[in-house]
Amino acid sequence: MPDAAATLARPASLTALFVAFSLLALQGFGGVLAVAQRELVDRRTWLTRHEFIELYAVAQLLPGPNVVNLSLMIGDRYFGWRGALAAVSGMLLAPILVVLVLAASYQELSRYPAVAGALRGMGAVAAGLILAMALKMLVTLRGNVLGPALCTALGLTTLVAIAVLRLPLAWVVIGLGLTAWGLARWRIARAHTHARAKDRTW
Repeated sequence: MPDAAATLARPASLTALFVAFSLLALQGFGGVLAVAQRELVDRRTWLTRHEFIELYAVAQLLPGPNVVNLSLMIGDRYFGWRGALAAVSGMLLAPILVVLVLAASYQELSRYPAVAGALRGMGAVAAGLILAMALKMLVTLRGNVLGPALCTALGLTTLVAIAVLRLPLAWVVIGLGLTAWGLARWRIARAHTHARAKDRTW
């Protein structure tokens, strides 16, 4: 996607990177992933949707919080280890301060019904944001090497394994991740074989 890559913006400085991830983290009530997709792809255009999906897939497979892993990779992409440090610091510093303040005052605030209702409401909004992001990311599967049918099958299998069968997330990610990797390698090898056979016929 050379045309899309040519039009991408980039963070102006380490400070801009730190501020961007700080603002992103402060918006992530119940989960930063949906906000990260909107901020990094749609608003700031630092990544294309395909790049976001690829980086997120790697971040999901690595140990630790996936959005922190994602911020580390994006920071490293633009400014090396200094960018990785700035992005992760922005992602963690402000939420840590907010959580410390809320933890200290939660015992008192939890007595008010309005606070409990607000927390439940934020959970519903967070679920809606994640669902909306997933629907937007479905567009990127059109060009996936596995094709729409296999991608749909893997997605539904993951959903059933986690939501219905309640299997441990680590085993689902490892098992289905390796399965998807093997299928992708097989599809790529088959495509190369067909291309070589076609060249020989000419």
